[in-house]
Amino acid sequence: MKKMVIAGGSGFLGNALIEYFLPKNYEIVVLSRSNKETGNDALRYVQWDAKTLDIWMTELEGIEVLINLTGKSVDCRYNEKNKAEILNSRVQSTEVLGKAIQACAVPPKVWMNSSTATIYKHSLNTEMTEENGNIGDDFSMNVAKSWEKAFHECNTPKTFKIVLRTSIVLGKNGGAFIPLKNLTKLGLGGTQGNGNQKVSWIHEHDFCRAVEFLLEKNKLGTFNVTSPNPIPNKEFMKTLRKVLKISVGIFQPKWLLRFGARFIGTEAELILKSRFVIPEKLLASGFEFQYPTVEKAMHEIVNR
Repeated sequence: MKKMVIAGGSGFLGNALIEYFLPKNYEIVVLSRSNKETGNDALRYVQWDAKTLDIWMTELEGIEVLINLTGKSVDCRYNEKNKAEILNSRVQSTEVLGKAIQACAVPPKVWMNSSTATIYKHSLNTEMTEENGNIGDDFSMNVAKSWEKAFHECNTPKTFKIVLRTSIVLGKNGGAFIPLKNLTKLGLGGTQGNGNQKVSWIHEHDFCRAVEFLLEKNKLGTFNVTSPNPIPNKEFMKTLRKVLKISVGIFQPKWLLRFGARFIGTEAELILKSRFVIPEKLLASGFEFQYPTVEKAMHEIVNR
């Protein structure tokens, strides 16, 4: 039985990975702030604070793969306190995992660290690939750069290292799909802003399959983990209305989105930034997407 440790694995993406890999003969240990019972011998939760070395380190000895998903959610207002927490939760967890790997007698074979497709600049027409993407300079992009820098600066020569620049993950039990579905059911699923901003997305099963593919093919380096078909927001929302069989979707201008974001405690950038991100390296390596179009992805999620 192969062993996988998922740091920060108690959220939506961690649960998707657990559901995917448990039936594939993996023992999974989740590093989490809560130490909960599972009733399953192959799945354990071990407490950590994502900052300090402790007894959890022993879980990394000789494992197949460590996947780090740790980080405060960006779905909040970008005030100084939240900005500091968003940055520190990502950088500190990465640094402490690096130190834990260095202390292993037999370090993990593979270390995958989360990053984000938001590292690239707002782009309406230029495809952002790993090779040629324009990395910009604002709060979100600088967080991503600091996160990746912390990862690369960890000296772990016996461990394959992979950066997962993940886009919006669409899934049944969490992530962006649930609030978008609820808005659409209320008749608020119209075009957001001018609707030209590209939405980069991936189905949760394809996210898990991409992780498995990179593991099995012994890939290393930086990968855009996103569907090959980003689409404009107006098409994305139109497809969601079609799949949910909702005929009306009220248009939401930028000013209303900015006002609404303040009201519900989030940032309009999450909707208005154009992410035109292409998984060039995954495609070149031979990865095949089960859900290459957003309509197919949404149909599966809604009908599951």
